[in-house]
Amino acid sequence: MVILREGICPGINEEFIKALQSEDIKTGVALVAVRRVLLAQYTAFPVSGADLYEELLSSTAILSTGNPSLDKLLDSGLYTGEITELAGSPGSGKTQVCFSVAVNISHQLKQTVFYIDTKGGMCANRLLQMLQSKTPNMEEQMEALQKIKVLRVFDVFSLLACLQNLRSNGLQKASVGGGSVKALMVDSVSAVLSSMLGGKQNEGMSLLMQVAGELKMIARDFSIAVLVTNHVTKDGNGHLKAGLGQSWSHVPRTRVLLQRIEGAETSSLRTATLTKSSRQACHLVEGFDLCHWSEERRTSISGKRKLEERSKP
Repeated sequence: MVILREGICPGINEEFIKALQSEDIKTGVALVAVRRVLLAQYTAFPVSGADLYEELLSSTAILSTGNPSLDKLLDSGLYTGEITELAGSPGSGKTQVCFSVAVNISHQLKQTVFYIDTKGGMCANRLLQMLQSKTPNMEEQMEALQKIKVLRVFDVFSLLACLQNLRSNGLQKASVGGGSVKALMVDSVSAVLSSMLGGKQNEGMSLLMQVAGELKMIARDFSIAVLVTNHVTKDGNGHLKAGLGQSWSHVPRTRVLLQRIEGAETSSLRTATLTKSSRQACHLVEGFDLCHWSEERRTSISGKRKLEERSKP
């Protein structure tokens, strides 16, 4: 039996020994026993791929966006437990896509959506118009509108408080007595974060990571599909890339770049390019029409060249 004493090994000093003795730990055997208990409770153990797959099947749902082209790009739709990002220039259709997805989830899937508006762009009349194009039944329209919960915040501190409130009790309360909450949208994260970043603004980076952490916990802990929008900048070669920097680039699991089709016969035509995904090959491109959301356009399919040819007069 080894009696614990100062200097027996690195890290065991007189103060540490007194703390152990106060808990009736006086020998090396007792210390080893404590170590084993701690390892058993807190050490990570390997999990088989089969177990992970079973967990995935039981906890993951795929929410259709209602748009065949976008669903194809996203490998069937938005995945719960993950963050999906829409990046694009002003006028590229990010907010319109969010509206369309929210309407599809609330009306077709009968699930609740939380929509956090940071730009003041939420328009209830537009949501109603979309629902009227899906059903003439006013009761169905109102029921779907009630499932879209809108929260307005205009700075990053309010956004953080909003996310923390949702995580602590807001999401659970919203699930009582109706369809469960399956989606959270933030339009847009860059509107409240971009001004806080750059230069020596360390606080901005800290706030960015706090927002990212809250979104990840909500997605994972509540099995919710999180959809966020982001602005774009240009890289050294003049190509568009999502904003908010390298640190944010690791936050979304899937990233889609939205762009107008320049010179197209209608201003509602868009391309969606998959720039980040763990399930699909990147740089896949799909075309769609914002005004005909649920229709698959046979002529606007996968290659950039085809889309460019289609846009010529």
